[in-house]
Amino acid sequence: MTKNLLIVDDHEVIRIGLRMMLEDTDMKIVGEAASTAEALSQVEKLSPDAILMDIRMEGGDGLNALGRIKLDHAELPIVLYSAYDNPTYIARAVALGAAGFVLKSAPRERLIDALQLAFAGESAWTREELRRVTGALATPRLSTDIEVPLTQRESEVLRQMALGLTNKEIAKMLGISYETVKEHVQHILRKIGVSDRTQAAVWAVRKNLV
Repeated sequence: MTKNLLIVDDHEVIRIGLRMMLEDTDMKIVGEAASTAEALSQVEKLSPDAILMDIRMEGGDGLNALGRIKLDHAELPIVLYSAYDNPTYIARAVALGAAGFVLKSAPRERLIDALQLAFAGESAWTREELRRVTGALATPRLSTDIEVPLTQRESEVLRQMALGLTNKEIAKMLGISYETVKEHVQHILRKIGVSDRTQAAVWAVRKNLV
């Protein structure tokens, strides 16, 4: 039985490479999307059995698309495919219900195994990946019910943190200094009662800030 896959990546060379990697398998790429907007449209049009999706894309964040797709298609398996080994991405992906996370540098066998598990309705997460974010995912859910007095700027910084941006990238994005970003990050962690950026990202996801 053919397994229909939608691939979402803003780089054509990656999409071409994926077609070549999967051509001798029982997986059929039924569609491609180069943006999150295209991905949302293609899901409705094609009804794929699974999705392989990039995270950092021009014009949108794959993790946001993951969350939006899951609202209407809770059972649709989505595997994230990224060049960035970022624990914040992994934590957000787990929190949003992704079936797995595969680095673009991983061997072909790892990608195929992850997709086969996803198609079977099973988890493609490795023990190591889950171990890295266990502390973040264990942060008390009750804390999301408490109104935290973040300033507008702190909220902006937190959203960028949850998107996986570094302090340097946040400074450039918001047009403020690196030192100012560092101060905001310290204030945010203290205010929401977490110890690192990954926990802050999970808190932001549960608070629907990203």
